[in-house]
Amino acid sequence: MAIIVDVILSDDINADDDEVPEPALLQSWASASCLDCSAKKSNVKDIDLTAPGVSILISSPREIQQLNKQYREQDKATNVLSFPMQLPDDVDVQLLGDIALCAAVINEEAQQQNKPAEAHWAHMVVHGMLHLQGYDHINTNDAEEMEALETDILNTLGFGNPYE
Repeated sequence: MAIIVDVILSDDINADDDEVPEPALLQSWASASCLDCSAKKSNVKDIDLTAPGVSILISSPREIQQLNKQYREQDKATNVLSFPMQLPDDVDVQLLGDIALCAAVINEEAQQQNKPAEAHWAHMVVHGMLHLQGYDHINTNDAEEMEALETDILNTLGFGNPYE
């Protein structure tokens, strides 16, 4: 399913210097991760999401640390945060939510894990998109389900299992 992705670069991010994938790649990875909304276990309302929208913020470590502290009470930088859209039932808007990706953390993790940066970026977009659709990894069963979906989606995109 194709989706509309609005990519926003934080003021202190330079796409070239910070090795950020092209918006078209982010869009393709997000689109590949948009599952059939009627099959979701999600908090997304049952609406026809023919072209749902997602905002992706490419952030600095400082900025994502602030978001992580404010919304998750964790005072540290992280790779990805997802914010599912929460609207009243009577508002019929086709938005899944927002994803914040930290370029420095993602690129550093890729290097530490000996993964191609593009593969790790794709994984973080897929991971964030699944969170927007109601998937989580709080308990073992949910984590196994989410990891299997991530692996399947990444395989369709030509990437290997991110957990190996």
